[in-house]
Amino acid sequence: MFYYLCPLSNLKILDMLLEFIHWNVDPEIFHLGGLSVRWYGLLFAASFYFGYVLFTRFFKLEDVRLEVLDRLTVYMALGTVIGARLGHCLLYEPGYYLSNPLEILKIWHGGLASHGAAIGILVALYLFKKKENRTYFWTLDRIVITVALAGFFIRMGNLMNSEIYGVQTSLPWGFIFDREGETIAKHPTQIYEALSYLSIFLLLYWLYYHHKGKPKEGLLFGLFLILTFTMRFLIEFIKNPQVEFEKNMALDMGQWLSIPFVLAGAAIIYYIYRKSDKTAQQ
Repeated sequence: MFYYLCPLSNLKILDMLLEFIHWNVDPEIFHLGGLSVRWYGLLFAASFYFGYVLFTRFFKLEDVRLEVLDRLTVYMALGTVIGARLGHCLLYEPGYYLSNPLEILKIWHGGLASHGAAIGILVALYLFKKKENRTYFWTLDRIVITVALAGFFIRMGNLMNSEIYGVQTSLPWGFIFDREGETIAKHPTQIYEALSYLSIFLLLYWLYYHHKGKPKEGLLFGLFLILTFTMRFLIEFIKNPQVEFEKNMALDMGQWLSIPFVLAGAAIIYYIYRKSDKTAQQ
């Protein structure tokens, strides 16, 4: 009935809208002289801001001094940025960056790896834990809630940069990334990942408050590892290779790096519930 009521010209416009989405957003919001404000940087900063807000709530609920949060923020920021940058440089393009080490410092040229960020955060939080009277899992369980939300912001930043998108698709929500010279629709894998991370954030946030700020130690961290890196592994199947050598690999670098994190998450969950069963039997 709908097709009979609509003029042919309107149907053609509707079909075009359903077929694909042209994406041509300028990654730069504005610039003043040599200063450039970009969507990616703004969203990256937003991830730290909202993480700080969330941790303020966590600490108030658990009656933890807020001075601890200031120190934790510094450790997190350094661990995230250094780990993500080194992860990209050493895992994806080691030949280039080892030959041009000063390029590693030029973070504004792009190139951050989430697996590197994960390792950087783990190291930073270990160092933080040594200075605070907190267990490692206590810190990790709360950090991953904010990291999941940060993943949402960062992938939306990738979308604004028209980068890290997928292979060709005929699905109606396919994006044509005009700024990259694309002429056919591609999977907007940035959005797929962003929505995955947002869903994981909501689940972890709910679990934290469901347990009144006292979930089993390691539970949220283990779930985060399993869910985040399983989604990353699956979405990589429809994502374009980030570097040339991945084209000849059965699984790309992102997938190989995701497997250990998923296994680690499963091992942590197993350990938690096995420990709980032993405690209950005593």
